[in-house]
Order: sequence, then structure tokens, then C-alpha cells
Amino acid sequence: MAGHEFFEPADRKRPVADPTAAEPEAAEEPRHSCDPAFKHGVVVGFDGSMSSERALAYAIGMANRIRSGLIIVHVANRLPTTVWAGCEPPVFVDVPDHRTEVLGLELACAEYLSEVPWILVERGGDICHELEEVGREYEADAIVVGSTHGLVGRLFGSVAGRLAKRAKRPVVVIP
Repeated sequence: MAGHEFFEPADRKRPVADPTAAEPEAAEEPRHSCDPAFKHGVVVGFDGSMSSERALAYAIGMANRIRSGLIIVHVANRLPTTVWAGCEPPVFVDVPDHRTEVLGLELACAEYLSEVPWILVERGGDICHELEEVGREYEADAIVVGSTHGLVGRLFGSVAGRLAKRAKRPVVVIP
């Protein structure tokens, strides 16, 4: 079993540059250093649903075939307040999501993950943006997601469809 790791949500505050600083490089945000085992790995969106479990199974096989690591991404819920209020332009609020801990424990006990090195990354925000951002950080070879079914996908558009349109790397959609 390779293990897992939790990262802080992506919507944390960024340091503000000092206008009196002599060097402009000091204003840039430091880049995450990533383990070479996960560089050029396979990113997979996972929330514990049946479609994300199928996507995870496919991503495990893909990571095995290309001999790379697996970056499992769980994006915490952010819902527009207008869904509840019914007015004003959408403002996003964080909904407490303790599922990452539960998913991490389930994944740590899963025998099928013993064949491939993997990490679990937690993010908060728009699912498409966060999956693409993690893919960029790890220079992923592909992003694997499950297809969206049901009313939520019809109302807000499917994650797979939006990601396929905007991603800068291959996106594999598992039905």
C-alpha cells in the first residue's frame, strides 16, 4: 500500500507582494514541489460515487500501463447560494465536507490500490478548475473522470463535458 497525503484547499489566501520590494520574483507564489513518482502521473476525480469508482479503476490500469503514479483528487463541495436564496448573482459558499477523511481511509484499506503509488489530494472550489489545476501542478499525462448522471448534471452541465472543453491535457470520460 503506497499511502495517501492531504493538501490544503486551493482557495486559501495568497501572500500579497510588498510594493517596496526590490526583486519582482519575491511577489510570485511558490510552486508546489511534487514527488517525482507522481510527476506525469494520472489524475482522477473521486467522490465515492459509482461513476467515480469506475473512473478510479480505469485510472489504476492506466497508471500501471504507463508506469506512473496516481493522483486521486477529491474536490470539496461549493454550492451557489442562489440555489437556496433564489436571488442575486451566484456567490459560492463552502459546505463542510468531511468525506475526504472517510474516502482517504477507505482508499488506504483498498487492496486494488496496492499495485500503484498513489496520493489523495483535497481541494475546494470548482471541480473542473481544480482537476485541471492539479493536472498542471503534476504535469499529468491525463485526467480521468466519471460521467455525470441525473438532475445536477442537467442543471449545471456535466463536469466531464466542461472539463473536456477547457482542459489542456487529455481527458478520459468513463461512463
